[in-house]
Amino acid sequence: MDLKRRLIGWGLDVFGATGVHRLAAPFTRGPGAILMLHRVADAAPDPAGYDPNKGLTVRQDFLDAALTRVRALGFEIVSMDEVADRLHDGLDAARPFVAITFDDGYRDTLRAAAPVLRRHGAPYTVYVTPGFADRTARMWWVELEEAVRRLSHIEIEIGGESLSLPAGDGAQKTAAFFAIYWRLRALPEPRLLAHCAALAGQAGLDLSEPARTLCCDWEELAEMAADPLCTIGAHTMTHPRLATLPEAQARAEMENSRAAIRARLGIEALHFAYPVGDPSSAGRREFDTAKALGFATGVTTRPGMLFPEHGGDLLALPRVSVNGGWQRLEVLDILLSGAAFALWNRGKKLAA
Repeated sequence: MDLKRRLIGWGLDVFGATGVHRLAAPFTRGPGAILMLHRVADAAPDPAGYDPNKGLTVRQDFLDAALTRVRALGFEIVSMDEVADRLHDGLDAARPFVAITFDDGYRDTLRAAAPVLRRHGAPYTVYVTPGFADRTARMWWVELEEAVRRLSHIEIEIGGESLSLPAGDGAQKTAAFFAIYWRLRALPEPRLLAHCAALAGQAGLDLSEPARTLCCDWEELAEMAADPLCTIGAHTMTHPRLATLPEAQARAEMENSRAAIRARLGIEALHFAYPVGDPSSAGRREFDTAKALGFATGVTTRPGMLFPEHGGDLLALPRVSVNGGWQRLEVLDILLSGAAFALWNRGKKLAA
């Protein structure tokens, strides 16, 4: 298992065993939170135990139960428009809220998630990557997963380092995936994509297959956008890590994604999500660009609850990841208590 996932799991187990998050909640919860999801699907577990991107997928029944639990905990479910309004006006701890967001524009957001959200009358935002709908942008993390799935041994050179990785069973494939993944993440976007393309070529993988198989096309996005509960946001044209790009290219990715949504859906996307969204992928330059382009909010993947201070930096908002690796309501309780993010929120409420 990836070390980061192991450490997070250990921390969640400590909270669950001690219950300290319930005692901390009045001090750590904060007035609001933005939940981050990607996929909702009920696929059978991989028989070999190889599922490196499982954190991106939650089951439909878990989403259903999570929405019920969110309201039972006293949170109102609101749109991102309402989040912007509340942050602008000043958050009220007596009116805690949660916003539901989905990244990328997966087909199962339309087919599996939206029916559950409608049953609950829950507003939601979908951050769309037009290149996925056009089938011109690449989902490199899926390419990597599928290439490793198909190969029994991997020979690859990354950044001058030659790797020879066994991939005969699920454990070996998982280890190989993360060994490659984190090395790729250290590279500029063009080199990352080139390495993935080479590996996909070895595995006989069509580079357009992931987006075609997993993501909505424009007709499906129009169907989703017609739902009164749905807000369409922008997520760049091709899903690059913006901070790794020259400034003009990063700005074009952001600006052109909104223009494509306007042209194809007749919608002005007012909300933006930074791809990958960690400090190495989006920072102050990107936040300032989003503001200059007129976006109302910008969401990262930095973990944390919303506090009144975020009203001064609406283009650098944290989110709470609803992770498919920990689909238990007690984990959702821990996350929405804010206790898991207490040190971050105390020392750094605003993203750098």
